[in-house]
Amino acid sequence: MLASDKNSLKRTPLYDLHVSLGGKMVPFAGYDMPVQYPAGVLKEHLHTRTATGLFDVSHMGQIALRPKSGKVEDAARALERLVPQDIVAIAPGRQRYAQFTNMHGGILDDLMVANFGDHLFLVVNAACKEQDEAHLRANLSDDCIIDSLADRALVALQGPKAEAVLAKFCAEAPAMKFMDAGPHEVAGIKCFVSRSGYTGEDGFEISVPAGDAERLAKMLLDDPDVLPIGLGARDSLRLEAGLCLYGHDIDTATTPVEAALEWSVQKSRRSDGARAGGFPGAEKILAQFDDGASRRRVGLRAEGRAPVREGALLFADGAGGEAVGKVTSGGFGPSLNAPVAMGYVPVGLATLGTKLFAEVRGRRLPLAVAAMPFVKNTYKR
Repeated sequence: MLASDKNSLKRTPLYDLHVSLGGKMVPFAGYDMPVQYPAGVLKEHLHTRTATGLFDVSHMGQIALRPKSGKVEDAARALERLVPQDIVAIAPGRQRYAQFTNMHGGILDDLMVANFGDHLFLVVNAACKEQDEAHLRANLSDDCIIDSLADRALVALQGPKAEAVLAKFCAEAPAMKFMDAGPHEVAGIKCFVSRSGYTGEDGFEISVPAGDAERLAKMLLDDPDVLPIGLGARDSLRLEAGLCLYGHDIDTATTPVEAALEWSVQKSRRSDGARAGGFPGAEKILAQFDDGASRRRVGLRAEGRAPVREGALLFADGAGGEAVGKVTSGGFGPSLNAPVAMGYVPVGLATLGTKLFAEVRGRRLPLAVAAMPFVKNTYKR
């Protein structure tokens, strides 16, 4: 990378800490981010599965949606004009996974939406946060104040020992259940804490004022059970968990139904629901709920040891024929000691156990449609 390009990258409030910890910095979504630390991706991945990992996700966008009426229900109803999820039903202190959709039913971005009692708190993807904010301002400004929380950092504490670690600094942490979210003090710092994450493991995401981020991160890293974790392990962990990465497994040409995200669209927003439709692309998305989609995101397990990477074409036959699909995420699953992948195939080939072939360096490698998540999640319900 040219020095001028490197200098144009943004830095999170934890940049200096990453460098001091030996983080290997790489460009990601316009930011200079650690892909790994000296322990290496494999050890970081397995440590998160067995103990606790600390991730810097401050590049993500944080937005407050404040109702001008003072009633959070009005902000929820306004947001429902842009997403197919039931936002009104999110109880105070809870959060929900959602997607911004376009007029063709494609996904503009996926996000988390929390009800903080008097306003909604959104976390959006780093690469999409500017257009997401513009999208909100263009469509919801009559009803809501859209407040970009650019002065906050975001860290994720993930793994089976995350609760014990955070409990030392936040007495309320053990009582939280999966997808609980709200303001909490952590080590005396006023934070927003959710019991959620992107690894399939139990854990927390902590929004912290930027000026307190490094102090909080160091306190968490002082625990012998906590290691800093880079983007490399973050990707392999979410792949094993069967979680979508925006721009890869979902995009503007992919509907929630095609992406196997039907579970995220509540009955109230579907056909015959109390507030059916009313979001961009509703006609196409609801038709797919009723009649099915032509393709589907599936899990894939290779028979051999060679990883099948993103972009590999999928075939129904080991020798000839046209490609029937494509891999959207793929790599080696350290927890399984085997390669795993996700991709899109016609619904007729989406049944578990269906044999397919991926083209890798001119050879067609056998694989099979497999259940996701590849590694059982450990969320605290």
